[in-house]
Amino acid sequence: MISPLRVALFTDSLLEANGVGTVSQRFLSFAGSRNLPFFCAFGGNQTRKRQERSVTFYELKRGLASFSLDHELRCDPLLIRYKKSITRATQAFGPDLIQITGPGDLGVLGFWVAHSLQVPLAVSWHTNLHEYAALRLERTMGWVPRGVRTKAAGMAGKLSLDALTRFYRLGRFLLAPNEAAREMLAERTGRSVFGLGHGVDCEMFSPARRRRKDDVFTIGYAGRLTPEKGVRMFAEIERRIEARGHSGFRVVLLGEGSERGWLRTHLKRAEFAGVLRGDALAQAFADMDAFVFPSATDTFGLVLLEAMASGVPVLASAPACGRIGVRDGVEGFQAGSAEEFAQGLERLMNDDWLRGQMGSAARDCARRQSWNRVFETLYETYDAALDRDVREAQPA
Repeated sequence: MISPLRVALFTDSLLEANGVGTVSQRFLSFAGSRNLPFFCAFGGNQTRKRQERSVTFYELKRGLASFSLDHELRCDPLLIRYKKSITRATQAFGPDLIQITGPGDLGVLGFWVAHSLQVPLAVSWHTNLHEYAALRLERTMGWVPRGVRTKAAGMAGKLSLDALTRFYRLGRFLLAPNEAAREMLAERTGRSVFGLGHGVDCEMFSPARRRRKDDVFTIGYAGRLTPEKGVRMFAEIERRIEARGHSGFRVVLLGEGSERGWLRTHLKRAEFAGVLRGDALAQAFADMDAFVFPSATDTFGLVLLEAMASGVPVLASAPACGRIGVRDGVEGFQAGSAEEFAQGLERLMNDDWLRGQMGSAARDCARRQSWNRVFETLYETYDAALDRDVREAQPA
């Protein structure tokens, strides 16, 4: 019998409220529930090691040199100071594979550990960081002429992508959540690139969580309130809905970020719920009537699945809908502009039956995408990538 694969995960987000953190948490839960040997290194407020079932947690305290990348997300460029202790702990665990979630502080540390121990390294792509760099630079250069600003942002994006793909070449194989990212990485790195799916907990996210009693149409969003998420579009969407004669609606924004101040100033009907977790997050999703996701940079859009599992029709770009499996006019609407978002929302506001049908279809779609199947497939990917059956069959 082949022994269970021993996996060590070095994740830049675990406790933070973002997509990488959610995937990492679900991965740990899966490993624990299946009694799979698993080691997880992550950043936190203290340095400690603990064991829960088959999972070893190794938390590393980020120090005074750490800086903020986003709300709740920090990076410590001096985290390499833990190299000796984390290498010893990882060696004691005896991994067959080390996976890192990108080029953050834990990712760099994980690379050094894999290199030191000569353990195969998998690198997963979760975020289009090069697009984030370009968008944020363009936003900060608002006082610069548009042509210069656009050129500088484009150059920043190109240089960032070059740096990213050089880092990803360090992996023995790569993982990515969508076809476009897989094709790009394969072309630019020459590495084998496999799919990394996403799932949703349909018991946690459910229409049964709905508690709202009023009849004010609630347009929802969840995610970072940052430029790359395209959240300023909500102001134009609100204006266009009002121009159609609608006033009985609200916009509920879940999350935090640098755009919160701008949104508070430019949106008249917005409610800012901040970062929610657990039951409060699930109820907030269920209390929505429609979920709007204006981001054009996300590699997957996990919050779309959470909204759909909650029985909420979704409106998003064609690529985002395609990644999730949203059919235009069935589980929601595809939209790329403020006008298209407003048109779809108006249809849902005017037709309770349509909204109910789309919500049911969205729920059915989400139920077909479970976390268990995601990680079962991931372990199959590990075996294929490492040619593990052949390796185990070879004599010692």
